[in-house]
Amino acid sequence: MAQRIKLKSAKNNSYLSKSEELIRIIPRIKPFFLRYGPLLTTFVIFLLVFFIGGRLYPAMQKPQVFFNLFINDSSLLLVAIGMTMVILSGGGGIDLSVGGVIALTSTASAALLRSGVSPYIVIPLMIVMGIAFGALMGWIIQTLKVQPFIATLMGLYFTRGLAYIISLTSVTITDPVYKQLALTPIYIPFLPNAYIYPTTLVGPIMLLVAIYLSFFTRFGRTLYAMGNNEQSALLMGLSVARTKIAVYAFSGLCSALAGIVFSMSLLAGYGQFATGMELDAIAAVVMGGTTLTGGVGNVVGTLFGVLIHGTIVSILQFNGTLSSWWTRIGVGVLTLIFIGVQSLFYMRKKHS
Repeated sequence: MAQRIKLKSAKNNSYLSKSEELIRIIPRIKPFFLRYGPLLTTFVIFLLVFFIGGRLYPAMQKPQVFFNLFINDSSLLLVAIGMTMVILSGGGGIDLSVGGVIALTSTASAALLRSGVSPYIVIPLMIVMGIAFGALMGWIIQTLKVQPFIATLMGLYFTRGLAYIISLTSVTITDPVYKQLALTPIYIPFLPNAYIYPTTLVGPIMLLVAIYLSFFTRFGRTLYAMGNNEQSALLMGLSVARTKIAVYAFSGLCSALAGIVFSMSLLAGYGQFATGMELDAIAAVVMGGTTLTGGVGNVVGTLFGVLIHGTIVSILQFNGTLSSWWTRIGVGVLTLIFIGVQSLFYMRKKHS
């Protein structure tokens, strides 16, 4: 009898110790989910959408289909990375000029290559042009106190206008260096018949650069401080003006790289390229868990936002009967859902 009582007391003590451990763990888990909830939601929805697509169309289960998401959306990923940094800066930060910069970069590079200029001169020149244009947008916004929406909208019209001044029609690229970069496959180890192209690597490399800048540098700390409260960042002695200009310069760099990748992929340059890509980039950023008010989010979530967009496009392509406008509908619905999810997490975080 005494042994039974001892066993029961030992079991009760073990139950109590386990419950105490849970009570201690829950307060630690809750802040984690409040902080990374939108990112986890994006990741889960991507897996869910990709899984549903694979069940509906078994051909989507091939590894190459996953890598095609990076191949087809390499320019969108680059633009969305720059857009994420701009939106994180707060103050209504947004960059609507990205599509125009892609069009201008592709058209200008195609025209220069057609004139016989070396691609080793054209590519750095386009990058410098993108950085300079982005820095100019940042300077106008910071110094002249122009709203980012207005300043970058003007930049969109300006860049597309310049692209059409260079050429009213599509300019074909025949340069062998561009052709080699566009058509040389890089096979994935341990995955037979799965490959990417050299241009596909630009987006992931810039993603790593953005992660480093965001989390491991003074620039990143200033960026998040600005996004949460610009006045507080100023009182802390942070270089807000310099950082804001640098953010738009970084976005210009990403847009120029996207334009180069776009022109290599299509081996052409045209002023009509990337029409509406700025809206796709904003949708990918929002789906990735970055709030439009700034200060909350990261580029890792943006990656999954871009992958969700690419997965929806892939499902429609495998279906073959639905209109491409269903992509807009799907992205629009998911964007609204993510805005709702962000609001819920923000309210729970505020109350806690």
